[in-house]
Amino acid sequence: MSSDTFQRPKTARELEIMQGFPPAPDKRPTSSNWDLPPFNRWSFQNMRMLFPTTEVQRGDQKPSTFESADEDLSAVRFQNISGATRDIWQLLDETYTDGFLVYHDGRIVMEHYANDMTPKTLHLSQSLAKTIVGTVAGMLIEQGLVDPEAPLASIVPELAQCGYGDATLTQTLSMQSGVRFTEDYNHPNSDMTRVDIACGWRPAREGSTYESIRDIILSLPKIREHGEVFEYRSIETDVVAWVLERGTSESLAQLTSRLIWQPMGAARDACFNVDREGTALADGGFNATLRDYARFGRLYLDAASQNEGPVSLSWRSGSQLGDASKFGEPYTDVAPNGAYKNKWWVRDVNRGDINARGVFGQLIYLDPASNFMAVKLSTWPDYLIPDFTKDTFLAIDAIRAHLER
Repeated sequence: MSSDTFQRPKTARELEIMQGFPPAPDKRPTSSNWDLPPFNRWSFQNMRMLFPTTEVQRGDQKPSTFESADEDLSAVRFQNISGATRDIWQLLDETYTDGFLVYHDGRIVMEHYANDMTPKTLHLSQSLAKTIVGTVAGMLIEQGLVDPEAPLASIVPELAQCGYGDATLTQTLSMQSGVRFTEDYNHPNSDMTRVDIACGWRPAREGSTYESIRDIILSLPKIREHGEVFEYRSIETDVVAWVLERGTSESLAQLTSRLIWQPMGAARDACFNVDREGTALADGGFNATLRDYARFGRLYLDAASQNEGPVSLSWRSGSQLGDASKFGEPYTDVAPNGAYKNKWWVRDVNRGDINARGVFGQLIYLDPASNFMAVKLSTWPDYLIPDFTKDTFLAIDAIRAHLER
């Protein structure tokens, strides 16, 4: 795809997705196509209309506020991965952006909505959910309610029958278990597809027996020693969530509400997609507004001393210190000196910028040293487009440099 000939993607409305009463049959998302183009342009903002969810309540408190100081970023230019000069608005169009927010030195300096998204719209975050679950884990660890070094089967005895029994929370938080899980989004028989089927995100195979998320976990074998290498596997976060729920006797939605959504002053209830057994899809089923994702990111920028919070400085600092020696291809394509720690991607272990990322272009990018954050919600036409990620990082670098001039 040539950036020089690229035209603005059509919105869901322009594509006539779910328009009319009733919508035309070929314009309705199904379990086979809802997350693929063109249907994902609508689906990611309307997950509760397609799938069952459980609410993450914001409570009765007033929403926390943001100071705003709009900056004109139209003059910001950067050179994209193809060598072409682009401005920020071109980048947002070219990468199918639904919402974009920039926060610097305590103020929102840019907030942009597209594709009919509004400040009240809940947008699917895909794997940003992992970072939220990892944050819940960090809070419970620091409160002494779960032991990060205990064998997981000591907390969830059922895990003794699969490869996760002797893994630890520390290892699964950084995806360094030795358990086999095929993270292939397009293969009909991959473990990832099994998870999608469990949640109704893919149609079940004819004649197959239903598997829940936890059934899938219990089927996964150990193929190497834990702790040897980072390998991205979504199911690790579902394992973490099971451990947190069993260890506290609270659901993931309740924990997220109590520990994050209420203390940070969310403006709207959020939600997790769930499987037939009501188990939250911890690895990618979280939905929230653009500003509430920014409120979550702000918890890390405002991290306080140990045991003050909600997010402590020690947990944030630890999340910035991944092990680059365990981080190899294909992950180094986007972050050559990167790592993964506590459900955060570390872009460069020497600088300490961290980011939460989800397929189809979801991003929370944090630079604590500069008190800088960018949040981007998107509906790319494919699960992974590495050049889009690289271009977004280059644009963020240019915005940050402009704001710090």
